[in-house]
Amino acid sequence: MHSIEHYRNEFISYLGSKTETKEPVNLYEPITYILGLGGKRLRPVLVLMATEIFGTDYKKALDAALAIEVFHNFSLVHDDIMDDAPLRRGKETVHEKWDINTGILSGDAMLIKAYQLFENYGGDTFRDLAKLFSKTAIEVCEGQQYDVDFETRDDVTQAEYLKMIEYKTAVLVAAALKMGAIVANASLEDQNGIYEFGKNLGIAFQLQDDYLDAFGDPKTFGKQVGGDIIENKKTILYLMALKLGSIEQQSELLDLYSIQPQDPKDKVKAIKDVFIATGSAKQTKLEIQHFTQKAFKVLDHLKISEDKKVLLRKFGESLMQRSV
Repeated sequence: MHSIEHYRNEFISYLGSKTETKEPVNLYEPITYILGLGGKRLRPVLVLMATEIFGTDYKKALDAALAIEVFHNFSLVHDDIMDDAPLRRGKETVHEKWDINTGILSGDAMLIKAYQLFENYGGDTFRDLAKLFSKTAIEVCEGQQYDVDFETRDDVTQAEYLKMIEYKTAVLVAAALKMGAIVANASLEDQNGIYEFGKNLGIAFQLQDDYLDAFGDPKTFGKQVGGDIIENKKTILYLMALKLGSIEQQSELLDLYSIQPQDPKDKVKAIKDVFIATGSAKQTKLEIQHFTQKAFKVLDHLKISEDKKVLLRKFGESLMQRSV
């Protein structure tokens, strides 16, 4: 087995060799641009790592890894259009740098390119990869729609929120791991097991993101701390506070979410105080721990060596201990 950094560097090198700006330039240049903005490359790394965990050379999975990274970035291009976001990873978003029509068309081309990459696999591997990818892609779209719907709803439940983040975020992490298992021709039981590991870890990862958005260190957190609060996003912290808080605390929270002051600092502080006072902050940390442990329990049933299980646990722990 190799280090995470090794897989990441190998993938970035492969990405560079496969990315070119050809004619028509206005279609392909935005694709080169968004793929070159960096990021953690978490999903392709998971594809490569899972392939080796199940006893196959990770290089055989490079096209599957590239497919999932292209798809992920396609979804970001379209999400940024929907959110009218000006920045992505500190740089102009595609629709801002070019225009909305370019963002839509280049995004569409990325989705098709992602499917094309599976053509490099034969027989059952191609079929299983394409089938998983199609299922995952539609779930990501469903998750995005749930997220949009929740913006105008005041009755979102915790169960609904967990389903939304499962579809919008976690299934892509799960699919990345299962793709590696498919390329490695692992048993169906192990394919489904590594998928469940990834899904639960992905949910924990998003809950951690919600928590860090409110309580992360501004020096290390990659985004504006309190950004979700400023945008009145109903994250797990908000839903927990409404569930656990007194009538007075619920009323205060609803009032704070209904205002948009010129300087949001006081609003952010007041809402964070409510999250702490209601026990929402503490309970959210327990939920993160719950889904992380749920992921780790799956590892007991995987037919892989103990040292590989340790590697997956360490990877999961590193995700949950992050401050960015």
